Amino acid sequence: MSQTSDTPRQPVGRLRLGVNIDHVATVRNARGGSTPDPVRAARLAESAGADGITAHLREDRRHISDADIERLIAAIERPLNFEMAATDEMQAIALRHRPHAVCIVPERREERTTEGGLEVAADENRLAHFIGPLREAGCRVSIFIAADARQIEAAHRIGAAVIELHTGAYCDAHAEGRFAERDTELERLREMARFAHSLGLEVHAGHGLTFDTVSPVAAFPEVVELNIGHFLVGEAIFTGLDAAIRRMRALMDQSRRDAFGEGAA
Repeated sequence: MSQTSDTPRQPVGRLRLGVNIDHVATVRNARGGSTPDPVRAARLAESAGADGITAHLREDRRHISDADIERLIAAIERPLNFEMAATDEMQAIALRHRPHAVCIVPERREERTTEGGLEVAADENRLAHFIGPLREAGCRVSIFIAADARQIEAAHRIGAAVIELHTGAYCDAHAEGRFAERDTELERLREMARFAHSLGLEVHAGHGLTFDTVSPVAAFPEVVELNIGHFLVGEAIFTGLDAAIRRMRALMDQSRRDAFGEGAA
């Protein structure tokens, strides 16, 4: 099996941007009360150019709450990407609300944020049964995984429609000045995006992307969506959320144009 052979490339088109509004809720929850409101942030993100809204309802409810999910479903016009762990509780919530997309992520109580991709290959049978009802309910199931062929193959076998490649190692290496490692990680992401597409999977990417790191990933022709959150919420403190999203959107579009011509954006 060749992972770098002449695999068919997906027709390049406009790259979708999913904006994760979790950390608006983090700021709200630090003090309590109702502000800043993640639903307001989601509506603003839509007007600034987001193609979808991402929200992670964690078991410990450290940021997004159940009430936030209900309000988001009622308020937003763009698709909701509901991130969740593979637990019975979260499955029941997803089946009740039936969001457009469900992204299965790993989750540990002690972590500050999602630290890596889901271990699919070692848990195939359980995960296949877990996502079955979600697929039957009409949710587009995505699996958040490392850029690893073994995990991608397992995600394909269990019936996921989408994978989201974890870009955190690439972004961390860039931020820490480990540029040789950064380039190695970027090449791994590129190769695995090609491989996943060759299996018929839709390819997304995200985690840790910034203005400085987004362009190379946006140029992967197989990637159709980037999900970005923490950086945009942080940047919003200085420039406003609207401006931060519009700049990210512009960088993504410019990267697509530079790589594939005007029609790509």
